[in-house]
Amino acid sequence: MPSRVWLPLLYKNSFRVSLSRLHLAAGVTAFMPLSDLIGFAQHCIYGRQIEATKLAGPPLFILGHWRSGTTLLHELLGLDDRYASPTTFQCFGPTQFLLTESLVSKYGNWLIPNRRPMDNMKAGWALPQEDEFALMNLGAPTPYLRLVFPCQDYPFQGTLASDGFSALELKRWKYLFDWFLKAVTFKTKKPLLLKSPPHTGRLGILKSMYPDAKFVHIVRDPRKLFPSTMKLWKSLDQVQSLQVGEYQLKLKEFVFQSLKTMYDSFEKERVGLTEKQLIDVHYEDLVKDPVSVCRNIYSQLELTGFEKIEPLLQNRIRQEKEYKTNRFGSDPEEDAEIMTVWHKYATKYGYA
Repeated sequence: MPSRVWLPLLYKNSFRVSLSRLHLAAGVTAFMPLSDLIGFAQHCIYGRQIEATKLAGPPLFILGHWRSGTTLLHELLGLDDRYASPTTFQCFGPTQFLLTESLVSKYGNWLIPNRRPMDNMKAGWALPQEDEFALMNLGAPTPYLRLVFPCQDYPFQGTLASDGFSALELKRWKYLFDWFLKAVTFKTKKPLLLKSPPHTGRLGILKSMYPDAKFVHIVRDPRKLFPSTMKLWKSLDQVQSLQVGEYQLKLKEFVFQSLKTMYDSFEKERVGLTEKQLIDVHYEDLVKDPVSVCRNIYSQLELTGFEKIEPLLQNRIRQEKEYKTNRFGSDPEEDAEIMTVWHKYATKYGYA
């Protein structure tokens, strides 16, 4: 994270770093001068070329709430090598990856765990990642900043909806997002396959920026979605946050409100999109028959070349057949609360 993002973040949160996490803050701060230097070098070498880059084709966006299956869908559709997705390293080092990605990917695998803490799926610098992390590291307004100081007030939760940005925030967000897509395109020379749950509520912004873009929207049973999302944030906080504390109630309110914010915006802004632009899929169908779901996506969105990736999908399924998803015990009281708070979502997508 560059100093222009890191230092104001520390100041805004009054440097409230827990003693047990001081080493994390110290590590980021120690590497900051080198990170700034490399970022400056990348800007000097490639800045004008990035700004002049045109996207190689309309982006294909994967939308859906956290833990709804967006990562699985991202990895399956990413088997089509005609598309490129931002890698984990590109998202965590957006200002320097053109200079350092190949080196770190080759020698720095020890810096990142082999498995994700929230679901035991594979992790690695070269695997596809959600671009919201790049936006966070570039200094864009994003609710992901809560990852750093989870005991403080959660910032920018309104940006989970298109109308939640101020005019200045929206201008900055659009510039940084488009800049990052150009940077990835400059390196890959391919159309982009993008996944970021917060984009679900920004459908109107994405439509205005990329009128020919297409969207795959995935949903999941709310009674599975809620506990899985709670586990997601807790596991990320354990690994990445600079604070330790009790914030269960605050996190619960954040999770409940985030889906409502995202989907109030999404349902309003999906109006006018044709079936050739947007498709809904269910997580339960995806894990049951990934090939059929992906075939339907290609067919409805009029994407070509499915016959080329079908054998790759079959091979991926064979390789992952032993993988077990997280299982959550049923709590009737919690289930009732979930289905009440998220009633509109549950009803709209057939879970009520």
